[in-house]
Amino acid sequence: MSDLFDVANETILITGASQGLGRQFARVLSAHGAAVALAARQTAKLKALEEEIRGRGGRAAAVAMDVTSTDSIAKAIDAAEAALGPITVLVNNAGIAVEKLAVEQTEADWDAVIGANLKGAYFAATEVARRMIGRKSGGNIINIASVLGSSVVKFISPYAISKAAVIQATKALALELAASNIRVNALAPGYIDTEINHDIWETPAGEKLIKRIPQRRVGQESDLDGAIMLLASSASRYMTGSVVTVDGGFLLT
Repeated sequence: MSDLFDVANETILITGASQGLGRQFARVLSAHGAAVALAARQTAKLKALEEEIRGRGGRAAAVAMDVTSTDSIAKAIDAAEAALGPITVLVNNAGIAVEKLAVEQTEADWDAVIGANLKGAYFAATEVARRMIGRKSGGNIINIASVLGSSVVKFISPYAISKAAVIQATKALALELAASNIRVNALAPGYIDTEINHDIWETPAGEKLIKRIPQRRVGQESDLDGAIMLLASSASRYMTGSVVTVDGGFLLT
């Protein structure tokens, strides 16, 4: 089975790689032999991760990317491919949320969330896809969605809306790109403990939310390792337009 989940010959671009899930994806994929291009706006954190991966004998390159700018996306991919070779797998992970009631969300809030979560994912995917089509190489695109693309909670309506759209974008792109041998799938995590949200889980609100999860625990970043290895490798070669949910059963409630 190790050959089936092999990513040693892949060059994988990960957006939002400076922290959280993006950083974890970079660590696990590089640990299994992939060359990883690390993209985000926070280049200092990217450089630290690049050095960490190289220190373990891996191949990594940090590139500055603002996913809300198509020009920045193209330049970052140019830099990544110059450093590591043609991108074979894209992990569209960059995203943000603004926590407010819907009636308090501003136009700027909406533009920021939709720009990072939906526009960024769509145009990173299409930019990479054009290059894959030009090379006639095929390829693999993984969009990081969320269980909130299928369910909702209060205070982050633009985020939930953006992730629902990411799921639809995954299906639309999968249909169009299949003829070019490019697979497009989505990974939909549930609630995952990261440095951004770590403090919430011991609050009354956090404890109440955990009780909604059938497994009665919040996920750890490593709980997504198997899913990202599945989607990034040839183990998922007959999957496209699929949404892989890893949520401890949250959507069952």
